[in-house]
Amino acid sequence: MSGSPTPEEAAAALAGAEASRTSLARRLVVPSFFSISIGTAIAVQIATTAVGVADVGHRGVWNPAGWLMASGLVALAAVATIQLIRFRRLNGLWLGGFASRVVGGTAAAASLSYALTFGAAIWAAFAGAWWLVGLCSVVGGMAYAMSGRRWVRIYRGEPAAHARGESAAWLAAVGVLALAGLVFLMIGR
Repeated sequence: MSGSPTPEEAAAALAGAEASRTSLARRLVVPSFFSISIGTAIAVQIATTAVGVADVGHRGVWNPAGWLMASGLVALAAVATIQLIRFRRLNGLWLGGFASRVVGGTAAAASLSYALTFGAAIWAAFAGAWWLVGLCSVVGGMAYAMSGRRWVRIYRGEPAAHARGESAAWLAAVGVLALAGLVFLMIGR
């Protein structure tokens, strides 16, 4: 086609693109055990960080609390990476909203449930209520996973409104702030 398209040609191209997006959203495949693995990784991360933050008796480079918190973060990063790679292989594409909202937890329900259960787990760890740390961690992981499942369901129904995730710059800034907060917690103890 040479030159600018006519309004009718442009409208037809846009309608075709929208139909393709809707068809793709309906065929979207989530990897097996996706929600269970992400929820479990979040539960482990909440528990290890809560216990690590509450472990005020150790200092120094070989601080077991620091290694415990790091292990929870590494486990979460590994599970998230593996599941995103599996998602890409199954669907043949990256879906920004999926990566940030489902895996990264930027959906409102995931963020709120994570913050509440993480805070409760830290409080329980300082109180020495280890059974409550475990309970808060499991509830946090389950809520996080359910939030992801909800987002996928909503996306399938209305992909145009939910296809975009947060910008990489915003996610990087939040990640740096979270890491700085963790470092200050470790240093301040």
